[in-house]
Amino acid sequence: MAEPDQAQTPAYWRFYRGSRVPHDGVAWLPPPPRWRPRRTPVDPGAERPWPNDAADDAALPKSMREKGKVFHAKGHVIDMVNAALYLRRPLLVTGAPGSGKSSLVDAVAYELRLGAPLRWSVTSRSTLRDALYRYDAIGRLQRDKDDASDVGSYITLGALGTALLPTARPRALLIDEIDKSDIDLPNDLLNVFEEGVFEISELIRLGADKTVEVRTSDPNQPKAKVQGGVVSGWEFPLMILTSNGEREFPAPFLRRCLRLRMPNPTGTLPEDDNAGWRRLDAIVELHFNAAERASAASVINDFKALAGQRKEVATDQLLNAIYFVMSSQLGPGDARGGVLAELMRELSTPGA
Repeated sequence: MAEPDQAQTPAYWRFYRGSRVPHDGVAWLPPPPRWRPRRTPVDPGAERPWPNDAADDAALPKSMREKGKVFHAKGHVIDMVNAALYLRRPLLVTGAPGSGKSSLVDAVAYELRLGAPLRWSVTSRSTLRDALYRYDAIGRLQRDKDDASDVGSYITLGALGTALLPTARPRALLIDEIDKSDIDLPNDLLNVFEEGVFEISELIRLGADKTVEVRTSDPNQPKAKVQGGVVSGWEFPLMILTSNGEREFPAPFLRRCLRLRMPNPTGTLPEDDNAGWRRLDAIVELHFNAAERASAASVINDFKALAGQRKEVATDQLLNAIYFVMSSQLGPGDARGGVLAELMRELSTPGA
């Protein structure tokens, strides 16, 4: 594989470029900092397959491909993703609804050919143990077997546990809505974030030399071998955590993360970098051609008027409204106006 031409340019430190075109630039990611060491070497025969060409890109999940092809990332967003890659640190992403927090992981994984991201959707009942692995003790007891030879059949690595398996490229992992978690979960994550290692207690007791095959949460690598009951990676995963800003996180947790506030495509604040609606217009242009945008001009202008009044509206509301106007057979009039009013209703309106 020849090194990309951009390798000699000052901008090449940006392995993720926001180009929406898959490439292999992540292969030249420098080694991690000494305080973020690689641990278990990769077994080439056991590692998950990675997308390597156009055919592989086309075989990725459709939803991921579509998000990767239309995600609009510029400036500070691109820089912080690359900083997370260089430093092997989780990226805590906050922002308004519809700003692209959850879609960012798909866009990065698509462009850098990291394969379909793993996902952990956090709730108030989520625990670190569930994210690392699950042990079906009841199922094993029902088999009424005393030997330890089949214990791996009852262990499934969760999304976070699977992400920490040894791989040559960093896996992509979305930890969605971390602010919905129990108050203790962010602190529970500290050691895993710092060391990239965890133990499976049911396997530890089998001995340090025992290798057991377990199930994973990655359809492209259904099983993995674990030696001595310890899972430790080679490359730290690219972990993107999303938060709606509904709570404060403890300082030790924040110290282990890089932080990014997503610019709001419907916002008017300086940090939104949206003067003249350029960010919003760029997103619309990625989804609709010039003729479609012209046909929906009145809808776009009405939406901008709402956003300009600091109304809480989201980008996908506009995209849905444009698509509805383009695809429905409902002509201008009261009926269409009523539907559009509902599609673009302010998110904080009572009863919404």
